[in-house]
Amino acid sequence: MTREDITDILEEIALLLELKGENPFKIRAYRNGADVITGYGDDFLQKARDNELSDIKGFGKALAEKVHQLVDEGAMEYHQNLKKEFPDTIFELFSITGVGPKKIKALYNELEVASIADLKRVCESGEASSLTGFGKKTCEKILEAIAFREAHADRFLLGDVMPAVRAMLEDLRAHPAVDQVEAAGSVRRGKETVHDLDFIVSTKLAGEVMSFFVNREAVQSVIVHGGTKSSVYLDRGLQCDLRAVSSKEFPFALNYFTGSKEHNVAIRGRARDRGYTLNEYRLAPIEGREAAKLKPIYTEQDLYWALDLDYVEPALRENAGEIEAAEEGELPRLIELENLRGTFHNHTTESDGKHTLEEMAAAAEDLGLEYLGISDHSKSSFQANGLDADRLLKQVAAIRAYNSANDGITVFAGTECDILRDGTLDFEDEILAQLDYVVASVHNVFTLSEKDQTARILKAVENPHVTMLGHLTGRLLLRRKPYALDIDKIIDACAETGTWIEINANPRRLDMDWRRWHQARDKGVKAVINPDAHNVDGLQHLYFGVQVARKGWLRKEDVMNCLTTKDVIKALNAKSS
Repeated sequence: MTREDITDILEEIALLLELKGENPFKIRAYRNGADVITGYGDDFLQKARDNELSDIKGFGKALAEKVHQLVDEGAMEYHQNLKKEFPDTIFELFSITGVGPKKIKALYNELEVASIADLKRVCESGEASSLTGFGKKTCEKILEAIAFREAHADRFLLGDVMPAVRAMLEDLRAHPAVDQVEAAGSVRRGKETVHDLDFIVSTKLAGEVMSFFVNREAVQSVIVHGGTKSSVYLDRGLQCDLRAVSSKEFPFALNYFTGSKEHNVAIRGRARDRGYTLNEYRLAPIEGREAAKLKPIYTEQDLYWALDLDYVEPALRENAGEIEAAEEGELPRLIELENLRGTFHNHTTESDGKHTLEEMAAAAEDLGLEYLGISDHSKSSFQANGLDADRLLKQVAAIRAYNSANDGITVFAGTECDILRDGTLDFEDEILAQLDYVVASVHNVFTLSEKDQTARILKAVENPHVTMLGHLTGRLLLRRKPYALDIDKIIDACAETGTWIEINANPRRLDMDWRRWHQARDKGVKAVINPDAHNVDGLQHLYFGVQVARKGWLRKEDVMNCLTTKDVIKALNAKSS
């Protein structure tokens, strides 16, 4: 039982209580408990085992006893009894955009809707329109959301699978029979979503490694257990494949199973043009063809060099110009995680964050960052406890006082300011002028036409106080499509005004999409990698933002938060002047 397991169960209880129509204070107690656990130290589990949680602010006696039982026994009786009141499939409904607890409660109580299949049926038949809040347009939107989910049902977020990837690599590297091991496939290329996981090992004892693999505790079921290849299902139906090869074959197998398919086809074609055949096991001369004598190939770098190419980083292997650039010696030196010196889009308890300014600053400093921007929501984001002008200016004063009292990390005062429907901003210019920077974002009215949505954002870009655009297209990966937008026009406008575009590093967003960054970079648009952190753990999302930047051909000089504190202050001042 981990802290994450406990918070998931408390959140699940809160949802079940909402479906039952329970007292909102009771519901809030479980959500608050989950928040407390998220922000508590590493000794939380020990305090839970010792039944000392009632000493923690935010934990009542009843909740403390329930969590103690959960940690001590592995299950909570109250949670189990609540679950028995509803079908197991009811939680599917929460994954559909636009369907919240109130709607689910009405659907369940009035129409016995307990699964996505049920929801689809009542929306298609028109039964749902008999309920308050379920007009024709609402049902159409729900059906669109269901279709979108079904189209991506076999995909997983990169952020969701990375814990499993890291655990697998750690276990395989520790096995005495494994000489080399790497993750391959979409994970290695840093794709935002993946279908399955691929691992390649070199070993002389393939059978022993395969037995170890299929018998790991994380394995839910075994699909195939072979001598050199095995496949298993992990949690939530995530397929995981392991292939064992010799050390000699390892660079070829790793390259082949990293992909992409399009990159592999182009590389094999290049090999043929030079008189070689290339597959997952070897690069060898084609019989009857003249070819230059090959030097020994021990690594992937050797393989690319044998084909007269510079080494192509896995992130770039999408057959999107990387082979031509490798031939001409024009591949970029891609940004690395350690190049980041700070970040800007972060929230605190002043809006909908879970940790205070001081806690966020301390966590950022622990990560080795030089500076941290605080950008709580503006007043129109009332659902996120957005700040009005008075609260914002008080926060600015608190940030200035923090900097005066502390010699370490520099904290910048900003706002995530809503772009209103007409393109105006949620604060007057005289308020924005008192900030260090402004993140301008769309948080509502996603259904405008492409023309109107584009005009809305272009008007915000024209405001000289806007430093950067946040989560440009509003997408939620595997849940919500981007809103209609002419991204080319936005990129051109940002290039003209010097407005930065955010790479929102939250694994559920990863927005702007990596496919647009090469173009934006070449037009002179600067990126800024932001975690959109709502708690201290959210700062770790910077890793995923860097993956997007790498896939977008970005170098450290293309990313503003690679600047030193001194230089980023100059850049911020230049943008607002």
